[in-house]
Amino acid sequence: MPQVKANNLTLEYEDMGPKDGPVILLVMGLAAQMTFWPDTMLKALTDAGFRVVRFDNRDIGLSHKVHGKSAPNPIVQSAARLIGISGMAPYTLHDMVADTVGLMDALKIKRAHFVGVSMGGMISQLLSGTHPDRVASLTSIMSGTLNPRVGGPSPRIAVPLFLNRAKATSRDEIIKRTIEMWSLIRTESDDHSEFEQKIASGFDRSYYPPGVRRQLAAIIATGDLRPHLKKITAPTLVIHGSKDPLAPLEGGKDSARNIKGSRLEIIEGMAHDLPKKFLPRISSLIVDHVKSAEKGAAKRAA
Repeated sequence: MPQVKANNLTLEYEDMGPKDGPVILLVMGLAAQMTFWPDTMLKALTDAGFRVVRFDNRDIGLSHKVHGKSAPNPIVQSAARLIGISGMAPYTLHDMVADTVGLMDALKIKRAHFVGVSMGGMISQLLSGTHPDRVASLTSIMSGTLNPRVGGPSPRIAVPLFLNRAKATSRDEIIKRTIEMWSLIRTESDDHSEFEQKIASGFDRSYYPPGVRRQLAAIIATGDLRPHLKKITAPTLVIHGSKDPLAPLEGGKDSARNIKGSRLEIIEGMAHDLPKKFLPRISSLIVDHVKSAEKGAAKRAA
């Protein structure tokens, strides 16, 4: 896949679908490479006539790694923020927004329809509030606002995901542990072999734990997104699973409450992933939302 220089970094990306179609820019979440976007969703979007661009965020996949800068302990960092101490993280989500805008500039994309999941939803929401002229529409999936009053994951989920420092040494051990961690937050399904293959392929493509810790530090360092969400003017769709244990449903509801005119769609039974059984509905929601935004823009320009 090609790479571009963006915000003084090198970002790996993929550009697919009709080159003259409206652009959908996909922004992936914490610890997830761009290859985690389901192929069936990509096909649904390109078949609908959209040019789809996906990329690896900094510190993940084949994009630039911020070597030499360590992330603070998340508990220490969170406690420090409560007493007004900041600056502990190597970067924030604002820097990741700048990466994304830099990618658009490099690809000569003036405006795009943003679809972000989890941390990618936060990046997309933040970008929509700070760079409204670059956003044609926003779809935020299984994300939230980082509102301190909205509950996060329980210790049962957070500890093994973010605080378990036990090290696996072999490829098989690492893949097994990664599958176990994802099993804590993903939707119950019967596609185990396909899921395990995706995890294995992701490991072989890139395995870089320090980057994941720095991305987590960026989320903590950024803090409450609501002041930026209140500035969003793009048509917005919020999609959230009813059984999300990592980013509880209340976070999606908080996004919808703080983005004027937004629409909330709750997927009953969905946890923190993009499961095969819900992909037709999710893809259809995105396609309809983007098409509606395109029609609205054309009508205003007429």
